[in-house]
Amino acid sequence: MIPVRFSLRSIPSLGKLDSFARSCTHTDLGTRTSLVLIGSRRKQSLSLPWNSKKIVESICNRLLCAMAAPQPRVSLAETTTDGEFKRTDSTFRRRISRDGSTEFPAVAGRYHLYISYACPWASRCSAFLKLKGLDHAIGLTVVKPKWEKTKEGEDHYGWAFAISEDEEPGAQPDTVNAAKTIRELYELADPNYSGKYTVPVLWDKETKTIVNNESAEIIRIFNSEFDLIAKHPEVDLYPQHMRNQIDEVNEWIYAGINNGVYRCGFAKKQAPYDEAAKLLFESLDRCEEILGKQRYICGNVLTEADIRLFVTLIRFDEVYVVHFKCNKRLIREYPNLFNYTKDIYQIPGISETVHMLHIKKHYYTSHPSINPYGIIPVGSNIDFLSPHDRDRFTKAGQ
Repeated sequence: MIPVRFSLRSIPSLGKLDSFARSCTHTDLGTRTSLVLIGSRRKQSLSLPWNSKKIVESICNRLLCAMAAPQPRVSLAETTTDGEFKRTDSTFRRRISRDGSTEFPAVAGRYHLYISYACPWASRCSAFLKLKGLDHAIGLTVVKPKWEKTKEGEDHYGWAFAISEDEEPGAQPDTVNAAKTIRELYELADPNYSGKYTVPVLWDKETKTIVNNESAEIIRIFNSEFDLIAKHPEVDLYPQHMRNQIDEVNEWIYAGINNGVYRCGFAKKQAPYDEAAKLLFESLDRCEEILGKQRYICGNVLTEADIRLFVTLIRFDEVYVVHFKCNKRLIREYPNLFNYTKDIYQIPGISETVHMLHIKKHYYTSHPSINPYGIIPVGSNIDFLSPHDRDRFTKAGQ
């Protein structure tokens, strides 16, 4: 085994490297080499067959070409030459553990969650804080809804903190690190970081670094690792016996709905938009059919799949229909989906994670390439506290 090491801090996607590395393989079997890809916070190994200097040089050249490409720093820049939006992976992927198996123990007061009310990915993390009863153990700071310039001399706009409690209702200053922007947190955690400056950010106050910025992993950390200090440890949104089902549902809902609305909204050509819109409404139709037979998306018990679906549904009619051109059908035109959305919204704690003014202000004012004048539509002001019909289904355990 001959190790070949490359620094890949500016690489757009290890997945893309994996694809082109495989394309460099040859049919003749020879000595195998381990190609170790080292990023700022990640490492991946690929085994490639080779038996000549030319093959290795070819791989090196392609790596260098990939390194030369700048990594997108906002989601709007994540479009291919075909005009299709393709989201890149989150970077910080470490875990908090209650059994001491990681460097981050599950203790009260050590961690802080940074979110935007506008961001669906971040909002599902704050929903888990509420459902598990962890807001006493993990701090929370909310950024302002409208993106602002993050650094003088650069044309980058992103999440910013309020200067004072009174500047923007619902937003706060950063009292943990005194940062002015989310970007500053990323640069504090890794001075060489050059990717997107996204929320959520799960921050470790002791080591002053980002533990995790992938919402799908943060919600599972909150679901299980803090049970010894949670006010509601009995709440399990990812029960062992349902995990395969939940994972399967999450997969098609993410592809068609959660990320599907962004594929519609950020598409720059007709064909990828048409493809995304078709899948989106096929997936919504599928949800409508399922929810005609049971209370929640995986049965008659609330799971993480419901929270992941809810954060997109609650934004759909007010934002995605107009801003992302998802206008084939409103959520309130789906009887089951609309009542389901109201049902989830009325679960104690969930409505506190929904701030519609922040949601509308962010989307309509932070994407000038989509809405150049930043005009915020009046909207329909849906009453999500109005009665729903989901009680007709038998609850779990009854």
